[in-house]
This record gives sequence, C-alpha cells and structure tokens, in this order.
Amino acid sequence: MDTTDPIDLPELASPGYEPAAQGEQAELERSALELTPVFDVPVHIKAVLGRASMDVASLLKLGSGSLIELDRKVGEAIDIYVNNRLVARGELVEVEDRLGVTMTEIIKDGDSQ
Repeated sequence: MDTTDPIDLPELASPGYEPAAQGEQAELERSALELTPVFDVPVHIKAVLGRASMDVASLLKLGSGSLIELDRKVGEAIDIYVNNRLVARGELVEVEDRLGVTMTEIIKDGDSQ
C-alpha cells in the first residue's frame, strides 16, 4: 500500500458519516471564516453534576463537611448547558490538578428529555 493512500476506518465513523470532498472542505473552511466576528461573544457554559431538593431548614443546617446527595450516580453522564440550553452530555475528567469535562454526546434539537 502506498503511504499516500487514505485509510478508511468506517467502524470509527459516526453512522451516516461520509468524508468531505475537497470542494466541501473548502466550503466548510469558508463558513468557519464567516463566523470570525462572533468568536469573542461570551457564552455561559454550565456542567451539571446532579440536582438535589431540600427545604430551607435543612439548607440552614449545612456546614463544612456536610454531604448533599445528588440524583446521579458515580459514572453517570453529566449535562452540559450553553446559555441555559442542553447541548451535550459528558464525563468528568481530571486535567493535571483540575476537573474538566469531556463531551461524549451532542444533543440535537428535540433529543433533550
């Protein structure tokens, strides 16, 4: 096999994935350049680890070391919101000495529950 031949890995591609033709690739690059003016627009990103409900009396009893039980289990996907809209699900990861989120699923319109 010539080393310049592309390697086809269909088992790694998303269902319905087809590589972009050279003309399509140029169009994608042109579209990305047209978005340049909005690159500096701030967005609010929120990664929700879980939720809990409690009454005010219980809330006032919380102190250092208190435990709040969330509605998610360890290893379950977390929700990722952009400007209060669910856009993805992901997993917590450790990056050096900090926590991060890796997206595992992009939510399409109408897919959110």
